[in-house]
Amino acid sequence: MKSKRIEEMEHYIRLKEKVTLDELCDVFDVSKNTVRRDVNEIIKNDGYEKVYGGVEFVRNYLLPFEERNQRAVEEKKLIARMASKEIEEGDILFIDSGTTTQYIPEYLNRDIQLTVLTNSLNVVNGFVSFPNVSLILIGEIYKRKTNSFVGLDKSSLLDKYNIHKAFMAATAASIKSGLTNSDNQEYAIKRAVAGKSLKVYALLDNEKIGNSALVTYAKLDQLDAIITNAALNAEYTEYMKDAGVEVIIADTDF
Repeated sequence: MKSKRIEEMEHYIRLKEKVTLDELCDVFDVSKNTVRRDVNEIIKNDGYEKVYGGVEFVRNYLLPFEERNQRAVEEKKLIARMASKEIEEGDILFIDSGTTTQYIPEYLNRDIQLTVLTNSLNVVNGFVSFPNVSLILIGEIYKRKTNSFVGLDKSSLLDKYNIHKAFMAATAASIKSGLTNSDNQEYAIKRAVAGKSLKVYALLDNEKIGNSALVTYAKLDQLDAIITNAALNAEYTEYMKDAGVEVIIADTDF
């Protein structure tokens, strides 16, 4: 059974991203031999790599859904609440799988009439009690790690549907790489939706902006708006203005 110290050490490495063995000795008050043994156990897990004199957490590694879901919950809910303000009666929506997008149903009137396409099991569960919401599930294979459905058949189910507004999730976003994701299996759905929706919203907490992950599914200038929880820096503010991308900042005052 994994020791509590090793679990705490894993969490510390994820938080710091890169740490030395000496630092781990100091923080956890153990000998270097003990740290080396613990690190050898830790690097057996996906996302951790041994480097000279220490260990690092690979930022682009996709954490399990449950763990990502526990991070910055209030910020995610604020962003989802702001996104819900963009939804109108009669809309045909795509709501992406993600730890922020899943909260959108919480902020909608239960009697609203919508058609919702989604690949997220949590979004489906969120709308089950809405009597006037038609749900269309996208994706062929359930992926437990992300609580989502992935894969499109050759005829591409999405081709026949019109989408008024898409609320997209991403692992990271940058001017150079666009909206990026760490999961190859979700790529086909995300790219197809971003390419055909009349309006595309990216729901991103500010820590994701300026970073990149494994695959790009859309460029930032394809977006109509970014909904985030803090003001962007000067470079990104200027870029969004020039690209015609609205920046919507969620805060506790609305």
